[in-house]
Amino acid sequence: MIDNKPQSRAAARTAADPALDRKNLDRQKRDAQKAVVAASIGNGLEWFDVVVYGTFAVTIGKLFFPTHDANSSLLLAFASFGVSFFMRPLGAVIIGRYADKAGRKAGLMLSIVLMFVGTLLIAAAPTAAMIGVAASVIILSARLIQGFSAGGEFASATAFLIEYAPNRKAFYGSWQVATQGAAIALAGVFGFVLNSYLSTQSLESWGWRVPFIFALAIGPVGWYIRSKMDETPEFLAAEKSKAPLKEAFVENRGRLWAIVGVVALCSVANYVALYMPTYAIVNLGMTKSAAFVSTLIFGGVMAICAPFVGNLADRVGPAKIMTFAAIGTLVVALPLFMVLINAPTIGTMIFIEAVFGLLATAYFAPLPAVLSAIFPAQIRTTGMSLGYNIAVTVFGGFAPFILTWLIASTGSLLAPSYYLFGIAALSLVSLTVVRRKFKQQ
Repeated sequence: MIDNKPQSRAAARTAADPALDRKNLDRQKRDAQKAVVAASIGNGLEWFDVVVYGTFAVTIGKLFFPTHDANSSLLLAFASFGVSFFMRPLGAVIIGRYADKAGRKAGLMLSIVLMFVGTLLIAAAPTAAMIGVAASVIILSARLIQGFSAGGEFASATAFLIEYAPNRKAFYGSWQVATQGAAIALAGVFGFVLNSYLSTQSLESWGWRVPFIFALAIGPVGWYIRSKMDETPEFLAAEKSKAPLKEAFVENRGRLWAIVGVVALCSVANYVALYMPTYAIVNLGMTKSAAFVSTLIFGGVMAICAPFVGNLADRVGPAKIMTFAAIGTLVVALPLFMVLINAPTIGTMIFIEAVFGLLATAYFAPLPAVLSAIFPAQIRTTGMSLGYNIAVTVFGGFAPFILTWLIASTGSLLAPSYYLFGIAALSLVSLTVVRRKFKQQ
């Protein structure tokens, strides 16, 4: 059928002038590149704060949750880490809904301010030796604020990136994963340097605060850059939903729960990797410096490889790449932990974190493109926020606590591999549903 409707003057000029078309495409690419910077800085801040807290969990547990048993203090520190994830679904609902109504930029501005406030509280918090139990309350309050902020950050940043991208959606979306990898690597650098060159007394008195103070400098820079960005063209062109939360929970519930299962593996894989330094120090007797080098390796692999994986996913299909990564995790989870337990050396640790880093990146880097394609623009941020943060809360946030408890209660050092294997199987099933029912390649 021939469409006889008259073209707009702008469309007619573009069709008649290839040079103008190229000019518009070049402008779209520049806008997409600016969006990468704006989204990445805040996203990096969010992940850096989360990772650093986990990296210094042993020290934080001793200073803010003192007990007569070191393992109990560590469990309390990880519990405060996990409890903050209960705020993520709430942040997803409020910030996600706000971003679907007021715009992606508005959601990003709100999340970075809240993350800055939470980081400031941790950096300035007096220890239990100074003010008693109030110290643990301050840390818990800070983590709750950060959890609320993080609940809206991922989806707002993902929508911002994908909607600005003129093409190559997986590639542009993968930069969010790359910045998370960079944040993990940077946390590993801080962990290695501070634990290698500071005495225990210096580390506990002021050294652990250094990375949080560093993070405070990132917040205002990220806020300024985001404030200079325009709203995404796709959001401006889309019809606004009157009830994005209802549409996501009721009319798109199949998509929502499929996403929860898909996200489970990337969440658990990341948090298992972040738990590895504690696992190596507490359970395998490795030195702190050796353990933190492994975190640096994991983050470095993710930061470097994510854009390449995103580029590959644009050619062969994001969901297909994720499927191979999930199968790979199923295959290597148990053998790699067995190798580490039998040979707890820095070389073994680096090798294992490099393998896990490659698999996690292959699974995580294409994820933003898959999630953004499942939901329509008018409820995209709400839907992604809910699906992503329900999965992170249920499966990932308490992973360090669950793993610490499993090892203590069962006596098996292989407990982390069993947990990782089970989650990989769940995500593989969910990914199959997404590929077949929602036609994701």
